[in-house]
Amino acid sequence: MTEVETAWAAATGIAMATEKAAKELSPEEERVLIRDIALTAEANTKEGDSFFLITQKWWQHWIDYVNQDQQPNNSNNNEGSSSLSGNSDSNGVGISKRPSGIDNSDLISDGPAEDANSDDGVEIHDTLLEGRDYVLLPQQVWNLLYSWYGGGPALSRKVINSGLSQTEFAVEVYPLRLQLLVTPKGDRSTIRISKKETIGELHRRACEIFHLNLEQVCIWDYYGHRKHALMNDMDKTLDDANIQMDQDILVEVLNNVNDTVVTDGTSIIDNGFADKEATSVLLEPSKSSLSIAGGLSANKIASKGYSAEQLQNQTLGYPSKESDNNFGNSGVSTRGTFGGLTGLLNLGNTCFMNSAIQCLVHTPEFARYFREDYHQEINWQNPLGMVGELALAFGELLRKLWAPGRTPVAPRPFKAKLARFAPQFSGYNQHDSQELLAFLLDGLHEDLNRVKHKPYVNSRDADGRPDEEVADEYWANHIARNDSIIVDVCQGQYKSTLVCPVCNKVSVTFDPFMYLSLPLQFATTRSMTITIFTCDGSALPSTCTITVPKQGRYRDLIQAVSNACSLKQTEEIKLVEIRNHLIHRFLDDSFVSLSTIKDDDHLAAYKIQKSAKGNVLLQLIHRRQEQETSDAQRWKPFGTPLVSSLSCDDVIRSGVIQTIVQTMLTPLLKEGIEYSDDSDPSTSGMARDPSDHGSGEVDTNRASTSINKVLPKLPLQLVDESKTCIDLSAGDEKAINLSAMSHVVVYLDWKSKLLEKYNINYLENLPEVFKYGPITKKARTEPLSLYTCLEAFLREEPLVPEDMWYCPQCKEQRQASKKLDLWRLPEVLVIHLKRFSYSRSMKHKVETFVNFPIHDFDLTNYVADKRSSRSQLYELYALTNHYGGMGSGHYTAHIKLLDENKWYNFDDSHISPINEEDVKSAAAYVLFYRRAKSDTSGTSSAGSRRARDKTSYKH
Repeated sequence: MTEVETAWAAATGIAMATEKAAKELSPEEERVLIRDIALTAEANTKEGDSFFLITQKWWQHWIDYVNQDQQPNNSNNNEGSSSLSGNSDSNGVGISKRPSGIDNSDLISDGPAEDANSDDGVEIHDTLLEGRDYVLLPQQVWNLLYSWYGGGPALSRKVINSGLSQTEFAVEVYPLRLQLLVTPKGDRSTIRISKKETIGELHRRACEIFHLNLEQVCIWDYYGHRKHALMNDMDKTLDDANIQMDQDILVEVLNNVNDTVVTDGTSIIDNGFADKEATSVLLEPSKSSLSIAGGLSANKIASKGYSAEQLQNQTLGYPSKESDNNFGNSGVSTRGTFGGLTGLLNLGNTCFMNSAIQCLVHTPEFARYFREDYHQEINWQNPLGMVGELALAFGELLRKLWAPGRTPVAPRPFKAKLARFAPQFSGYNQHDSQELLAFLLDGLHEDLNRVKHKPYVNSRDADGRPDEEVADEYWANHIARNDSIIVDVCQGQYKSTLVCPVCNKVSVTFDPFMYLSLPLQFATTRSMTITIFTCDGSALPSTCTITVPKQGRYRDLIQAVSNACSLKQTEEIKLVEIRNHLIHRFLDDSFVSLSTIKDDDHLAAYKIQKSAKGNVLLQLIHRRQEQETSDAQRWKPFGTPLVSSLSCDDVIRSGVIQTIVQTMLTPLLKEGIEYSDDSDPSTSGMARDPSDHGSGEVDTNRASTSINKVLPKLPLQLVDESKTCIDLSAGDEKAINLSAMSHVVVYLDWKSKLLEKYNINYLENLPEVFKYGPITKKARTEPLSLYTCLEAFLREEPLVPEDMWYCPQCKEQRQASKKLDLWRLPEVLVIHLKRFSYSRSMKHKVETFVNFPIHDFDLTNYVADKRSSRSQLYELYALTNHYGGMGSGHYTAHIKLLDENKWYNFDDSHISPINEEDVKSAAAYVLFYRRAKSDTSGTSSAGSRRARDKTSYKH
């Protein structure tokens, strides 16, 4: 049974034993029990598990109740109010009464349940936010709280797979709400169904609701009241079918078995729901043209037999009034009197979207492009794109924002398209504006890719060829497959050099980039605190702080520790991470990155004799008794384990292990305590000279001080390969077979009498690798240059273990060193400041002020290709800001109208002028730079760059 399974079994047993006596539990006992069950349940979460919503108000009351006996926590902890770790309320005072029954009524919508056949028959409000309105609890936690407090109603939600790789778990708080429309009857019904349910289940439920036979029903994706696709793949999930919240589903009843279902997007039946005008357009495409909003879903039509020419013919025309009166064809005007100062309404946590859109809309190259006739460049057949729908929606929104007048625009049509093609941005939760920006740039590129049929290209290895030749070849191959306004404006190229740490194989590639994500790093080094233990009894444990390269490897840390402790030639260092008083892992792979060691980890280093063939490591785990109940005690690990090297044949005597452990503990013996051989034979015995134990591994210069002294005989238990405990204190001659053991684990049970003889405080309070203090926090708020961030991005560093490189020479996955160099810069350089970081125990936002240049951002010295005579100076024209903490906060944009040479703050629908000196702040998140136009370079456009790329870089 694993440690997690054991903990879960123990927690479950305690829960069952306490359910009937809930009122007898103290607040502290409730807190600890719920905490342990919650941690175990979340660690074992899998698809299909149930989580329960519980109102934040009641949960906070319970948190205050169970934490009332705890000491006040640091007032700077923003998450203390909802913690199970023992934090008190924000004031640290007061006594909270025991909560009454659970009351989820404030989560419940006043309207009737959408679907009478749903699991709970209860509909919750549409605008609830986790952490503000509710928390999610594992089923085991809910069951226990409900057994104690009662109330309700129970609001159960399922765990589903999410993310691009479908390997992440998420709780589906809001299952899909779908409007079922029956034709030709005209009946309607609203249902709730998980997006992970199959089309077959939707089919079955529709027939059940409307009392229909499965054989005579077909259902359609009826997005926008148009038939997009016949949903006849019964095993396909609704998520894979791209069905969205509040979407219409058409349930078509065939009156006769021989009725024909038309699958070209039209219907020969007057169903009462279809738009008559749209239907006529579908039936007679040559006589009508569609608006740029795109009434038809091009991606569905393209797969149903329409040719590219037909699609283009259908969408060439603009509404004449809009084209003639508002925009014209004379280029972009950035005068505030004509346009560019129109805000976007916040639809509910959509500031992340609004800020990113405004920056793109105010990029002059994009503003000019999307106000002209770009439809001839839409790639209707690109399977990687959205068949023009995203480009059409963005183009229409851009036109509205550049139209005369300042009435804020509600971006609902654009958000609907966004949710359809990027479900991760559906709903009304806050998201990362940089992630949205990355999706938009990539999606617009694929929609507008001029390459209709991508040729196969085979990129050759550099093989010693000049970088210039290889770089031009890679770029030509890239342009042959990717050619759009986005590539023209935003894409650059960097050189990537990988070096195998084993065979020193060098691999050079030249890859395109859309933006640069720069780390916010102050220094190239990192301080790490480690506690050093000796195994020969020669010294007490000591703590040292060493400095290592920030992007170094384990070998750098091991070398630094070896130097710090004056390691002898006959010794070596074993470095480990300690968790829960046990050795969690050995840090023995020299090539692993130091970034895998977090600041809140606890590290120990053991000086041992160099291992010979056949040696094994002995791990000494300390245990002491802790009171669990009034009449039960349990041995639990404490302190820091000790490690020694054990040289032996297949069999070793128990007395040898006893001597090795006594030697390791010798420095901890209290001074002034006399030991005699008339003490309890179960707790004492005569120690032999440690140099005579036969291992050859414990070299003690202090042997003369302990020989002939009667040392306490230690209550040791060895765990063999069959997980059986062997008592080593019964006799010195017991033979232990170690032939099948890679390491030896020995438990030392510290009884009260034994504790009196040793200073065990040296084994406790292992320090963190790095602990922030007041001085450090102050230093972290000092300004950081954007150039420093760029240098950190370009610095050589090892790959993370999750991103290993396959070395073609070793034929193995290797953690190679990677070095980036800028090779070709785009017209518009987008820079993302990586303010958000994640560790095992926390989420963190870096509030550092980055001193970024507004004018003359000079990248000349950072471009490796020295052939180009073009200016590498850039000017800032837009940026997004993020105010607040993780998972919340607010986004705005600062944008410069170039013709006016004036900066404005775009805060959703509110726009106000600002001074240039106010553009810089610690909230800056994504920066937009344009290449400065020099007298020699003239006014080169993205088009001329594209022409140059196609001629100069092809071979």
